[in-house]
Amino acid sequence: MVVFGFVHGITCAQKITEVDICVYGGTSAGVIAAYTAKMQGKSVLLIEPGKHLGGLSSGGLGYTDIGNKYAVTGLARDFYRRIGKHYGKFEQWIFEPHVAEATFEYYIRKASVDVLFNHRVANVLKNNRVIGEILLEDVNNPGISTGRKVKAKMFIDCSYEGDLMARAGVSYTVGRESNSQYGETYNGVQVRDKHQFPDGIDPYKIPGKPESGLLWGISPEVLPPTGSGDHKVQAYNFRICLSRDPVRKIEITQPEDYDSSRYELLIRLLEKEPQRPFNLILKPDLMPNNKTDINNNGPFSTDMIGMNYSYPDADYETRKRIVRQHENYIKGLLFFIGHSSRVPAHLRKEMLQWGYPSDEYTDNGNWSPQMYVREARRMIGAYVMSQANCEGKTKVDDGVGMAAYTMDSHNTSRVIINGMVKNEGDVQVGGFPPYPIAYRALTPKRDECQNLLVPVCLSATHIAYGSIRMEPVFMVLGQSSALAAIQAIDSRVAVQEIDVTKLQEKLKADPLSDGRVSEILIDNEDLQFVSVSGNWIHDRDSKGGYGASYLKLASGNSARESYVSFSPVINNDGEYETLVYFPREPHAATEVVIRMIAGGNEQEVIVRPNEIRIEGQTSGEWISLGKFPLKKDKPNGVTITGKRATGLVVADAVLFIPTNQ
Repeated sequence: MVVFGFVHGITCAQKITEVDICVYGGTSAGVIAAYTAKMQGKSVLLIEPGKHLGGLSSGGLGYTDIGNKYAVTGLARDFYRRIGKHYGKFEQWIFEPHVAEATFEYYIRKASVDVLFNHRVANVLKNNRVIGEILLEDVNNPGISTGRKVKAKMFIDCSYEGDLMARAGVSYTVGRESNSQYGETYNGVQVRDKHQFPDGIDPYKIPGKPESGLLWGISPEVLPPTGSGDHKVQAYNFRICLSRDPVRKIEITQPEDYDSSRYELLIRLLEKEPQRPFNLILKPDLMPNNKTDINNNGPFSTDMIGMNYSYPDADYETRKRIVRQHENYIKGLLFFIGHSSRVPAHLRKEMLQWGYPSDEYTDNGNWSPQMYVREARRMIGAYVMSQANCEGKTKVDDGVGMAAYTMDSHNTSRVIINGMVKNEGDVQVGGFPPYPIAYRALTPKRDECQNLLVPVCLSATHIAYGSIRMEPVFMVLGQSSALAAIQAIDSRVAVQEIDVTKLQEKLKADPLSDGRVSEILIDNEDLQFVSVSGNWIHDRDSKGGYGASYLKLASGNSARESYVSFSPVINNDGEYETLVYFPREPHAATEVVIRMIAGGNEQEVIVRPNEIRIEGQTSGEWISLGKFPLKKDKPNGVTITGKRATGLVVADAVLFIPTNQ
């Protein structure tokens, strides 16, 4: 086997590399998949077309889309805890890009994973439904084959575009299915009220004169019927990291190919709403050290609507051009907001506080190298996840990961309806608990390819993919795919024929893929480990809990004797840090009395939930009760009581983490 070092600009002693598992795409899923496979004793090569690791997680998306922390398991959970350690916390879901990249690099170094940067797939050689080898080309010499071939027993496509999958002849789709195809209601063409223009915005260059032509970014197409399918793709943008630190802030200047006419619709919006606030044009979610993760917000923002339809199936050179167009559009928007005299003064003032961060993306002009490819190709695999899975109406028994986020599609087109500008395609429908993602959705159909797994461009409808397509979920599925590939190799079977029950057991027994003793998590719905006394209310509607529900208790005389006990099974004596989860509740008790039983010894611990700072999109926070010696032959547990409660008491989940490893 040829060994590639973990450095940029690596060299190769031979033209053919043979490994057990080849992972294509150094996204968050790719890093976790490669790490998992190597830690389990397999030879691995990770191929990344760029020169950075982590994809969007290190490319600006530091304000993590979660949905429900219960869905984030295994090494994905470990990633956010390592980020937390950097910032002096237990977990951290909001982080700077360079901190994320350093964390991904840690996994690569720890497992000594071989990484080949600046190479991409040029061709796939498949024989009898099995990928034998892939041919690579050097990104810096496009169109010129380097002659590098990679042979592997198993391949995992972790790219956002599904390039390896497509070149392997696996079925896929691009765009939106009609609602009728899978019995859905939120797929296909949709005109809704989120990120929508108010009535009365004229679409023409000269208001009221269609003969003058349309403003930039508006499609002349007639709107198809609601729910009809097409091959259009929801809008892309960049997740923008800016800084307002005077020492690190670099001025936002006019980009190349700047054209102020692209932002005329924003001016018409502001003429109608002159006091529109900054955060309804850009979404500047605050990050550590005076930085942002800016996302699209409002009818006219960073999404370059309708300009990416050809991207999923485009050749590499066309994609490069589309990426540059998106970069210039967004940089131009930032410059326009800060410098155009037509923009209200309060917006210009706010914009000029920000600049590019001098300590991020230092080899790429302080701009993220990763465009937010929200959706590209989607495999049509052995099983297709759909809206019914998201809503819990259809449940699978071969789940190897969970999703919990809202069914979320950004706008797809900008059209004329009744003579006014309207956006089309935005859907945001949630309110459901975490649900399992089928292993079969990661595998192609057996008669198409038998040694490929696809955890990112997985098999799902457009609207279901909108819920699944979150970075923590991709990491979970990357880990699951690696373990499935290992089992397929060891059992000498196709990926479609592995023992999924065995895979599920492995994920549960060895969540960090390194043999360490597992932490013990008890949710309030784990009835064999939970006992309840008193008038607790089962809240299944709140979005703030850990898992599908949590228990609530109002203060009062009857609450004093009420309790919920969480009793773990301890198989290994030792010190365990014990944490209790508190969801976001506006009427939380000022004080909660918790009885901690450790090795038969009992003590009271006081927690003040109303003082807990819950950041960002997280549904709640873990609060440590301390470190306690637990013994397998003695009573152990946590009892949340209503004693002295003045406000709402919540019992949700408890976590026991061994500290001596």
